[in-house]
Amino acid sequence: MIVTVTLNPSLDHTLTLDEPLTRGAVHRLTPVSTEPGGKGVNVSRALTQNGVDTVTLLPAADHDPILTGLRALRVPFHNVDIPGNVRSNLTITENDGTTTKLNEPGAYLDHAALATLTEAVCDHAARATWVVLSGSLPPGVPDGWYADVVARLAALPCRVAVDTSERPLTALADGFATAAPDLIKPNSDELASLTGLSAQELEEAAAQGNPLPVVAAAQQLIGRGAGTVLVTLGGAGAVLVDHDGTWAATAPAIVPRSTVGAGDASLAGYLAATIAGAEPAQRLQTAVAYGSAAASLPGSALPTPAQIDVKAVRVQAVTSASAHL
Repeated sequence: MIVTVTLNPSLDHTLTLDEPLTRGAVHRLTPVSTEPGGKGVNVSRALTQNGVDTVTLLPAADHDPILTGLRALRVPFHNVDIPGNVRSNLTITENDGTTTKLNEPGAYLDHAALATLTEAVCDHAARATWVVLSGSLPPGVPDGWYADVVARLAALPCRVAVDTSERPLTALADGFATAAPDLIKPNSDELASLTGLSAQELEEAAAQGNPLPVVAAAQQLIGRGAGTVLVTLGGAGAVLVDHDGTWAATAPAIVPRSTVGAGDASLAGYLAATIAGAEPAQRLQTAVAYGSAAASLPGSALPTPAQIDVKAVRVQAVTSASAHL
């Protein structure tokens, strides 16, 4: 069982344009899609579609439309009842795959709701193989919540993955000495923010087939206590670093339609391969296959088995001699 946790879930509304977005212009839209969202929710959606047991934990009123959407998708969930509705996020995708997101801050979580949800996480974690803590934190939740939960789960046999950004990510990294997750999944911007490097330089090197700058940055996090670092790089693929080795994957050529949920799909693919017993290189290969498939789909759609082509992803162990793939 893979448990995902999303403190800031959303209903994701996607608008698709058949031309570039122009400020001040009038645009005609294709039909709007609305799907349950939030990073952990997306991971559970991808896992469910690919036959992996999962449950997603989230704060949402018992009659919130997001729960109706999860039921329609047959995604198992456990909700903590809160007043009001979850936030609505707006995504605009253009015909070349450019994605613009407008995200609301999320519903306020008071102390009682947060305490109830935290206990629900710990209860589910006792029966889980993996616990995935994902996304931004809504108003009312301290930046150090992820670090606190990772520390609490350390006594349990489950493994913990974290995918977050900005202040919650910084707080997590500051606590690596006592609360390092088994897996952290930054993108290039997030990796740069933790290591003081330039995201642009990391991305340019990866796009040119040289993963060594990304590897060196990820190894900093390993040195600080992280178990494994999975760095997603969009169209440039991904890099995986753990205590035993380093691997880089080249993404297959696709026609991008929307990047929404692609990183979440990558994390789902990595975890699905991990619980199936795959070696690190195959975990990375599966992660990139899931993420690439998601990026080729419209809106916040996530891939089915028929849409995932693992063999199209090339993976190579990285040494100084194999920097250019």
